[in-house]
Amino acid sequence: MATPYPTPIDPTLTRVGWIGIGVMGAAMASRLLSAGYTLTIYARSPSKALPLQSQGAHLADSPAEVARASDVVFTMLGHPSDVRSIVLQHPASLLSGLSPNSVTVDMTSSHPDLAREIFAAARAKNCWSVDAPVSGGDIGARDGKLAIFAAGESSVVKWLEPLFEILGKATYMGQAGCGHSCKIANQVTIGLNQIGLSEGLVFAERAGLDVKQFLDAIRTGSAASKALELFGERMIEKDFRPGGFAEYMVKDLGMGLNAVEKGEDDKVVVLPGASLCKQLYSSMVANGDGKLGGQGIISVIDRINGK
Repeated sequence: MATPYPTPIDPTLTRVGWIGIGVMGAAMASRLLSAGYTLTIYARSPSKALPLQSQGAHLADSPAEVARASDVVFTMLGHPSDVRSIVLQHPASLLSGLSPNSVTVDMTSSHPDLAREIFAAARAKNCWSVDAPVSGGDIGARDGKLAIFAAGESSVVKWLEPLFEILGKATYMGQAGCGHSCKIANQVTIGLNQIGLSEGLVFAERAGLDVKQFLDAIRTGSAASKALELFGERMIEKDFRPGGFAEYMVKDLGMGLNAVEKGEDDKVVVLPGASLCKQLYSSMVANGDGKLGGQGIISVIDRINGK
């Protein structure tokens, strides 16, 4: 039995769809399966779906087929262009298959304007759309401790709480698009944190300090941060396995800087740190490291220092 909004979400009745099973998406979808939800998935590379299928997920042939089999469909993709294609433009698009009062939830780091466009298109079909990008990387996705920035109709976001709680902690940010705006601001913050941490580690090593001892020393001081806890040891060990690709950081920072350049809503904000941050991450991508994790930015600082 289909139970779309506003019927309360129930793992025995509510059918969930998932599109986007990369590093984070697969971990998030796995948590929903483990919580007892029926999951239908779509993958452009079907072989990537095998681990989730072994947990009981059903593989669909198109985004529209996922939508027809689901009351709530999550997307967790790479770029806004992917979201536009899957949700709006695919010959068998997600939106074309949604039933009335079904909900699509985009957890991709995407563009606020696109979120507003999808929201309007969904409402025209008597469906609902929520933009809910996340922060917390692969570890947060695995452990269900993601920060979720949710936006759209407040009652729909509230209705989604049983699903969000499996993935992390959701904060309601406002009308459609505000979730993606929050994620862009988050990326400015974490990007600059990672660069600061990288420079601190490089300086500490050049000064002859034991870098692990340095991290332990600053953990309880003003320099303590989530970035330090998540990425400090990885940077020291040169463990650049991705929780999120460095090239995505360039994309996210670019969306923020482009909005600033256009003077969105007539509120021009100068972000010199974000501009420098984007340049450094762009250098990482130019070095062929775009598919590494963002913590690999320390490799750029090392190169600048001749290492």
